[in-house]
Amino acid sequence: MNHFDYNEFTTRNIGFVDASEQLKLKNAKVFVAGVGGMGGVAIALLARSGVGELHFADIDTFEISNFNRQVFASLDSLDEDKAEFTQKELLKINPDLKIKRYGSEWILKLSSILDEVDFVINGCDDIKATLTLMRAAKDKNKTVIDAFASTLPSVYVIKPNDPRPEKTFQYPSLGRPLDQLSEEDLNTIVLKEIQYVMTHSSSANHVVLKHAIEMARGERSRMSFAPMVWMTGCLMSYEATKLILGYKNTASYKGIFYNPWKFRVEKPLPKFFAMIKGFAVRKYFEKVLK
Repeated sequence: MNHFDYNEFTTRNIGFVDASEQLKLKNAKVFVAGVGGMGGVAIALLARSGVGELHFADIDTFEISNFNRQVFASLDSLDEDKAEFTQKELLKINPDLKIKRYGSEWILKLSSILDEVDFVINGCDDIKATLTLMRAAKDKNKTVIDAFASTLPSVYVIKPNDPRPEKTFQYPSLGRPLDQLSEEDLNTIVLKEIQYVMTHSSSANHVVLKHAIEMARGERSRMSFAPMVWMTGCLMSYEATKLILGYKNTASYKGIFYNPWKFRVEKPLPKFFAMIKGFAVRKYFEKVLK
């Protein structure tokens, strides 16, 4: 059996990046919160790109309902701890990879986690955990890469001085302790994100609306589809690569969408048009959620 060699492992990268850029990838330290759907795709791609140190957290085990989209989900991983299984799979890709793995304690250790990494990818779908992460990242001067609950692949990048999603999407959590949020507040946060997505993209043209409404009501879990999830993970890994290599043209905190059905990049609408379309979207949801 051949011994693992990092230079041989990354030799096909050269040309897409040069040797000095590959060294930057090797020296990078990234934290991924949630390694199921898009977070799992992103972390797998970063590992294969040669990122040298990955910190990650997950609190769940693999279920059959994960098989439709999660890169490490299969009969081999059924009922396995996601973080533990992901570690095993990543080390099969790069045995020299430095790993720090966390379970449910990650929120309590978030301050020290952020001190040890360059930036964060959020693949977590727990609302309070995500809000906690966003607030802590600002305090620690760390950039966060995230994506929308959308039927189109998407990505957004929140730099330390950017407004948090709480402000951008007008969440009821803004300025409040998170332990005071009610179930109604959490459902409103889900609805606000859906409204933003439908205002600034053509996602509404690519969703079964009655199921989106059920999701907004809290009656259905977040819908997912492998091509969308994996492409979103790809977009996140590209944004991560840009941050590592020092590229300036990252996605903004307002996000971008990619419409694979139309081969089209969709950016947030200008303020005037967003006001008009946003009003129509809100009125629609007021009607259907009565």
